[in-house]
Amino acid sequence: MKESVLKTFWRDTYQSKSPIPFIISVQVIIFVLIHLFDLLKEVNLLEVSLYDYAADYLSLPLSFSQFLTQPWSIITYPFLYTGLFQLLFDCLWLYWMGNIFLNFLNRRQFLFLYFSAIFLGACLYLGLGFIPILQNSVQLSFHTSTFALGAVVASVATLAPRYEVRLLLLGTVSLKTIALIYICIELVFTGLMNKAGGISFLATACWGILFIRSLHRGKDLSLLKWEKTIKKSKMKVVHQSKTASTTYSSYRHTSDLPNQAEIDEILDKISVGGYESLTSREKEVLFKASKDDK
Repeated sequence: MKESVLKTFWRDTYQSKSPIPFIISVQVIIFVLIHLFDLLKEVNLLEVSLYDYAADYLSLPLSFSQFLTQPWSIITYPFLYTGLFQLLFDCLWLYWMGNIFLNFLNRRQFLFLYFSAIFLGACLYLGLGFIPILQNSVQLSFHTSTFALGAVVASVATLAPRYEVRLLLLGTVSLKTIALIYICIELVFTGLMNKAGGISFLATACWGILFIRSLHRGKDLSLLKWEKTIKKSKMKVVHQSKTASTTYSSYRHTSDLPNQAEIDEILDKISVGGYESLTSREKEVLFKASKDDK
């Protein structure tokens, strides 16, 4: 029985095409390892504090000269967490908002936005380190995936601002409202501890908005090219009625807003009336299109 449960968990979690479980797993593994190092130091099994060493050398420093001594930190900083509750909440936000993103768009677009936000935030953060007034922050290094989360949350809210989510005790709330509250709270708390981090977070949230705006204009930045080419699609959407079934064939753009014209119309309808305003056929088209290239 246990083996069956484990196999089911592995299949549903890691054999799916979603990158979100892998990102969360890396964050959790690093969190456990550095706190294991801390425990070994506390019981005197280690003479050197590997926890402090890992926290220092995996974080992104505000000083560019220090960054040159640890350039790998531009890759490691989004996966480093030292606080349990911050890890928990960020993983929940990533899982929740990331899966909403993947319901509309595809894996490549998610990975591009996520990691481009990490890189953009890091570059801006290092650049802001040259401003003396920003060096008076409580923290002079940065870690966690806050930059990437800001981009994902902002992009989802831009893609479907009136998409409604039912929350415990609060009732039904639109994604636009949720995203606005999240960004404001994160901006305040991040900015209080690290001024450069707060500015970089706001910039990556704007990057998420820009990414979706570009998609609406037919420019998929994740392709690294803007040419629009059209080819025949094997995708078929089948609708059955009491009398007959009708098969719809369509064309799709390699920009991966599949069947560009129809998907744009559906996204525009969502932005006006919310996801629930879609017909069953439009929901099916959107679902099949989002899964086509994952």
